[in-house]
Amino acid sequence: MSKVLLRTENLKKYYPTKSGVFGTKTEYVKSVDGVSFEVKEGEVFGIVGESGCGKSTLGKLICNLIDKTDGVITIKDKNLSKLSKKEMRDVRKDIQMVFQDPYASLNPRMSVRDIIAEPLIIHNLAHGKEEIDKRVIELLRHVGLDGYHAQRYPHEFSGGQRQRIGIARALAVKPKLIIADEPVSALDVSIQSQVLNLMNELKNKLNLTYVFIAHDLSVVEHISDRIGVMYLGNFVEVAGKYEMYKNPLHPYTQALLSAIPIPDPTIKKERIILEGSIPSALNPPSGCKFHTRCRHAMDICKVEEPIKKQISDSHYVFCHLYNDK
Repeated sequence: MSKVLLRTENLKKYYPTKSGVFGTKTEYVKSVDGVSFEVKEGEVFGIVGESGCGKSTLGKLICNLIDKTDGVITIKDKNLSKLSKKEMRDVRKDIQMVFQDPYASLNPRMSVRDIIAEPLIIHNLAHGKEEIDKRVIELLRHVGLDGYHAQRYPHEFSGGQRQRIGIARALAVKPKLIIADEPVSALDVSIQSQVLNLMNELKNKLNLTYVFIAHDLSVVEHISDRIGVMYLGNFVEVAGKYEMYKNPLHPYTQALLSAIPIPDPTIKKERIILEGSIPSALNPPSGCKFHTRCRHAMDICKVEEPIKKQISDSHYVFCHLYNDK
């Protein structure tokens, strides 16, 4: 059995905002609202959901790029909240992030060599120009680029190549966990599969663990072992990849999967149309947050928040339709 590498418990991130005539009233945008899940070593945990559901915020919380409001984040049995600055610096080597926009995540004033060398120098992992250059070239070749690319600047590369550079930078400190925040959404479809295949190869070669955030369900299916579906700050369903796509239980998951186009025009399937748009995280609905758009909504859904229903070892759902089963 693989060990648990990442665990979150009741993780929350609330952003304060002022309202009222003179801005005297403080309200909170509940971007992440009580998320609990775990990821095992060597696993790819995919996170999907609409824009604004809290996916990217959750990724930044795990990387400790933003401060949490409440909850616990544990990496390799270490509670991040209880670590000193020095201890957190050591843990940071185990957690790296690949960002969504390869055009914004690389410093245009730095050469590729300096971009990849920076984490090596900060964490004291290579010494002297010769050793650093050797390691940079090795990392570039890991991601399918050549050594001479080290002397170029980000503007000289395509989007797919820039994302490869971002992956190489993340790999520089030999992390255990990589948070990939929609790493292919800004790329052409023809390039997306190349980057996904590269990430799969690196996972197997370097024994990596991924939290893979995306809004494209077909992308998540291609790379993930387990999938969590987020809606308005929390998971509504978590399951293994095959079970999620064959037997989706939550009405929101069913609606998302029904929107995936099928290339065979002779195959007909029901398209579930959700009414309205995702509610505001500033004033979420009472009870089940999805009840305002759910075709199966019952009276209890409006007043009582659903509890976790374990369907199998790797499949659970938050829905009143299954709480009495």
